[in-house]
Amino acid sequence: MELENKIVDILKTIYDPEIPVDIYELGLIYEVKINANMHVDIEMTLTSPNCPVAESMPQEVEDKVAGHPDIKSAKVNIVFDPPWDKDMMSEEAKLELGFL
Repeated sequence: MELENKIVDILKTIYDPEIPVDIYELGLIYEVKINANMHVDIEMTLTSPNCPVAESMPQEVEDKVAGHPDIKSAKVNIVFDPPWDKDMMSEEAKLELGFL
């Protein structure tokens, strides 16, 4: 669980370029799985299938997570089911963006 929290901390350093909120608080991360070999699988979505960072953001996530000394590798799987909507954002993100 401690390592998962560290991964979440890493994810909170990655921002959607169009929205001034990190990808974790935006609700773009659906699942983080760490296996016994210290490989991390991350299931995430994008705010839209036409997101301008559809190519670069998954790579940034993989690189930053795999850069943690306890992690051997990381793989991002982009999914659009369920589709993202603003209700998936944390209260903090909604407040930041004026939705509350």
